[in-house]
Amino acid sequence: MTPDDEHYIGYSITDVGRLLRTVFERRVRAFDLTRSQWLVIARVHRRPGLSQSEVADLLEIEKAPAGRLIERMEAKGWLRRRTDASDRRVNRLYLTADGERLHATIWPVAEATVDDALSDLSAEERRRLSRVMARVKMRLQALAENDPAAPMRRRREVKSGEEHAL
Repeated sequence: MTPDDEHYIGYSITDVGRLLRTVFERRVRAFDLTRSQWLVIARVHRRPGLSQSEVADLLEIEKAPAGRLIERMEAKGWLRRRTDASDRRVNRLYLTADGERLHATIWPVAEATVDDALSDLSAEERRRLSRVMARVKMRLQALAENDPAAPMRRRREVKSGEEHAL
């Protein structure tokens, strides 16, 4: 296959990711929630005490825009920052009660979005797709980790094994 072929797998993978994000963003629009905000909420829910720098790395953005994003989320009452006891330069992030409630509301929407996307697949096809995607992900993580041309920040993120929830 050539890159011009509409069935080129690189295009298909990109298109599937973009369409999943589009459907998810439409479903959560009423919550005044951006995809970046959702990713922060999902990560902090799973790893309370994540630092602002770690959030920037996970979102693949610089620290200043990550700080502004976190400030907006704090203003909405979803997050709170605490200064790290051992390093006062580091801010640790925690969900507030409102943030936890939002996570509990939105997580089923994220799951339903993926379920809807895969609804035409049998249970066996889903299992097979999951196994294949896990292998591809592991291979890409190894490539990114060992690629001297990859930025250090990206290599650290790959080592952490973080997953995206849309």
